[in-house]
Amino acid sequence: MKQPDRILTVIGENEKNVDMSVNSYAPTGEVQDLWDRVHKDMRQEFGEAVFRSWLKPLQLQAYYHNTLEVSVPTRFIRDWIQNNYALRILEMCRKEQADLQRIEFVVAQSGFTATDVVNVIDEEHKESTSTFRAKDLEEGPFNEFFSPLDPRFTFDSFVIGEPNALACSAAKRVAESISVPFNPLYIYGGVGLGKTHLMHAIAWEIRRRDPSKIVLYLSAEKFMYQFVKALRAQDTMRFKEFFRSVDVLMMDDIQFIAGKESTQEEFFHTFNALIDNNKQIIISADRAPSDMAGLEERLRSRLAWGLVADIQPSTYELRLGILERKRSLMDANVPQSVLEFLALKITSNIRELEGALTRLVAHADVCGHDVTLETAQNVLHDLLRSHDRRITIDEIQKKVIQHYSLKMDDMHSARRARAVARPRQIAMYLAKQLTQRSLPEIGRKFGGRDHTTVMHAVKKIEELMNLDDTIAQDVDVIQRSLKG
Repeated sequence: MKQPDRILTVIGENEKNVDMSVNSYAPTGEVQDLWDRVHKDMRQEFGEAVFRSWLKPLQLQAYYHNTLEVSVPTRFIRDWIQNNYALRILEMCRKEQADLQRIEFVVAQSGFTATDVVNVIDEEHKESTSTFRAKDLEEGPFNEFFSPLDPRFTFDSFVIGEPNALACSAAKRVAESISVPFNPLYIYGGVGLGKTHLMHAIAWEIRRRDPSKIVLYLSAEKFMYQFVKALRAQDTMRFKEFFRSVDVLMMDDIQFIAGKESTQEEFFHTFNALIDNNKQIIISADRAPSDMAGLEERLRSRLAWGLVADIQPSTYELRLGILERKRSLMDANVPQSVLEFLALKITSNIRELEGALTRLVAHADVCGHDVTLETAQNVLHDLLRSHDRRITIDEIQKKVIQHYSLKMDDMHSARRARAVARPRQIAMYLAKQLTQRSLPEIGRKFGGRDHTTVMHAVKKIEELMNLDDTIAQDVDVIQRSLKG
């Protein structure tokens, strides 16, 4: 069986890039000791961050004709070492052995890369090597960039109805197309309506059709975290190169980077680089690009370049269909009348709807009784009561801007004028008091602010209500209007 050629980068005399087969000779113990000393010294020479990210995987493979052959796991890492560290590594080796002439960096045969894989693959191992590529990217040196995919979230398990038909059709088109049909695909809608399900479904389908593609799925929050981490470690080039070299970039909850100027700047350049290279970008958010305050105008316009598809609030028919699908998957004995009751009562969040059915079936199983309409009312009384009149953050914001004659953009903007900031703090306070949303969730609904900002707003309004009768009356009027 013909072995694939190894891809070499020769550093030293007559420096050049070559692609050739090499008959290697195992290094002696003396040469191995030399390499071990140099490899150890690299940590001090280049620093911990560089060593961990780039140089730690280097392994001595052979020594022949005054040449060290060193393996690297990917072309991506090889090219970076060649451009930044190779000559200094050669100097370090020559200090240990003066007659050393060159170093040949060999891409390991089973390696993977974010830009391309060694394409010379034995036909008998083509399938396993392609699968290996995606798997090892997530478990290899770039694993911190990937967010896990839920195996339950596929197109087969997604129930289609009028509110989500456009978004689902667009998602399937992107997942099934060999070329890029529109770029980016931007999916938006409220909490718990199926955005994340569609994102995961796209990723699974692309991977199934072409396992060699590098599909990077992550949240906007994780993108920001990794970018800040790279800045602190002074290792932004690794971050930039990797994100610009994936085949498909999928980012969830893009509204999180609203107001984060440095993160937006980096995402803007990443976006442009991927578009220029005809790579697919898929974005999800809780609102349309035009309604997202805190975004730079140039980024907002680029997000609207491709197809913007919304997911509307669910209809009774869609909710019932979702419950029927879940009942089938659970193989549970739940009367149709109970499903119809739940679909009628729980209207705002598909996750809560499915969770209610799971809770009901589990309770019946543990207690050993049948699922009936009466047991559903008893077991889910707290959830059903909260859905009798559920106040949303959007409703709170609308009431506040009506009371103070503001604009919706003021709820999301970075403006600090008291005439805007105080009503915004009141809206955050009411969101904390009248909804079950967490502080980070509330912050995201106010232009991507973090939870500490929400905590400060709540505390500030509580203090002012005790000191300022006007503030206390305003809060009371808005709150009574919401509870109406």
